[in-house]
Amino acid sequence: MKQFLSFLFLTFLFSVQAQEFQGMAIYESKTSTADVQTKMEGNKDISPEMRQMIQDRMKQMFEKTFVLNFDKTTSIYKEEEKLDAPGQNQAGSNFKMVSSMLGGGGTFYKNIKEKNYVVDKDFMGKEFLVKDSLPKLQWKIEGESKQIGGYTCFKATAIRPVSKSDFRNFRPKNADTKKDDTKKTTTDGKEKTTNLMEEFEMPKNVTITAWYTPDIPVSQGPENYWGLPGLILEVTDGKTIILCSKVVLNPKEKAVIKAPTNGKEISQAAYDETVVKKMEELRQMNQGRNGAMQMRIGN
Repeated sequence: MKQFLSFLFLTFLFSVQAQEFQGMAIYESKTSTADVQTKMEGNKDISPEMRQMIQDRMKQMFEKTFVLNFDKTTSIYKEEEKLDAPGQNQAGSNFKMVSSMLGGGGTFYKNIKEKNYVVDKDFMGKEFLVKDSLPKLQWKIEGESKQIGGYTCFKATAIRPVSKSDFRNFRPKNADTKKDDTKKTTTDGKEKTTNLMEEFEMPKNVTITAWYTPDIPVSQGPENYWGLPGLILEVTDGKTIILCSKVVLNPKEKAVIKAPTNGKEISQAAYDETVVKKMEELRQMNQGRNGAMQMRIGN
């Protein structure tokens, strides 16, 4: 009887510890912008001052710091809040809108036990609450390992479809696609002007490389990366690298890990279609105008 009571006590103790366990990880996210900068350098319509302004804004959008608070089954992933620069104008507001499509803004909540996620998005002045199932990543465990912040990490790879509303993996169109586009030039002999975005396309799939550590045995990670036998400390997703710079286990101040609730509830597919539709409307409105985000095709 005494042994049985001891067993029950230990079971209860381990259960309480599992529930109370919590961790915090800081991630630095950086997306390569070499393709866009190359396009701008060859665009005579963009002044040096405008080019510098765009590069500064791009740095803000493509280099971010995030905080992941997690326990055994749930987590919240949120961008570190920063004050807007003085004199923020309409251009800044536009870049802030685009930033929301580059992995920034909102709170990303995921529950690996129930295999779902919730993220609040602010797009074009409207609040959305995206609710959907976590992606089923078919991880392949590779035979490589390395040290990240004192933790032994192991390599895993997976291939997944690219979200239509995640513009981080935009890439220049290949030669064949661009050749087809040139067939749509005007017939009056005038030089065709097009929006910069028309020079890029979204790949259908992307290869993900993750490094996880079994030393922290939770199936968590940044954004919607999950499903490995240890915390993911580094991810390379196309042109984006997310690297953990700090881990704190069982911090003194516990974070409140709960799903966001504000916004119009919508599925990921429906949200993607909303973003694509609105971006197409903006592209058509901008068609033929002379502006910083346009470039000439031809010479």
